[in-house]
Amino acid sequence: MQLKPIDQQVVVIFGASSGIGRATALRFAARGAKVVVAARSEEGLQSLVEEIQSADGAAIAVPANVTNLEQVRAVAETAVREYGRLDTWVHVAAVAVYATFEQTTPHEFKRIIDVNLTGQAYGAMVAIPHLKNGGGGALIHISSVEAKRALPYHSAYAASKHGMAGFLDALRMELEHDDVPISVTNVMPAAINTPFFNKARTKMGVKPMGAPPIYQPSIVADAILYAAENPTPEIVAGGAGKVILLGQRLVPRLMDAIIARTCFTMQRTKEPKSENEPYSLFEPIDGYNHVEGDFGDQARGSSLGTWLETHPIANAVVGGVALLAVVLLLERSLKD
Repeated sequence: MQLKPIDQQVVVIFGASSGIGRATALRFAARGAKVVVAARSEEGLQSLVEEIQSADGAAIAVPANVTNLEQVRAVAETAVREYGRLDTWVHVAAVAVYATFEQTTPHEFKRIIDVNLTGQAYGAMVAIPHLKNGGGGALIHISSVEAKRALPYHSAYAASKHGMAGFLDALRMELEHDDVPISVTNVMPAAINTPFFNKARTKMGVKPMGAPPIYQPSIVADAILYAAENPTPEIVAGGAGKVILLGQRLVPRLMDAIIARTCFTMQRTKEPKSENEPYSLFEPIDGYNHVEGDFGDQARGSSLGTWLETHPIANAVVGGVALLAVVLLLERSLKD
């Protein structure tokens, strides 16, 4: 499957007003792509378009709620009407409540599933016909390491991300079976330093944070741009995420014990926050329309694991060296 160079692409980024989506839109525009940005926050979208255009980039904004299929469809139709086609669809939008399952209301649980899972499906539904009409392209959906390894306080969030992984795997197989030239990528970030934690509702009594180590949004944006040019089923953004998922495959019961012992406290800051303070679960909140969150002093700006995933030759060399080292150690042990 051949995907276009980024500077020849028309790209939709859904969930672009802040965080990973905003970083990705800026990166695509800087590389010469024509960008259509969508989110609930008109203020965030307008400031993003102004930032892109001030750097001589091409961008338009379409305010839309991901739970409204017609609004999602309007985003795709605007991209085609304004720029003639659609080459890549990047779906980032997500919400969360930091609470135990017993503290989570049915309304909150349903809302998280509607946004994080059904909303992602709506994106794919409206994008696929346009990608087909253009001769193919890329569907890139941002889930989480929690697509395969749940954390406490995240029953609804983890359920939505697990559902995304299943939906994307099924979709990928169907498209491949029908020889449709659309790549489907599941990008799974570890903890990322974005305003997501400021906007989430919390019932822990304090502001939440991602379980360290925390990475900068640029790491995820780089992975997304790689997938826009290189068909890739999965990318884990953040080396700690790769370690977690490896442990989950090899020793799942041990991972349960480790996470239960550490992640209740690791996701809590010392900053008090009431569950009634403004949150974005049902309506957008302004004031957080920027890329980075509050954890820049501890966020890592690079990830060797993610760099290797997006540099296959280097990854193969490292894998070969590791395999050779194992073989040599085995030979030596047998001789001894």
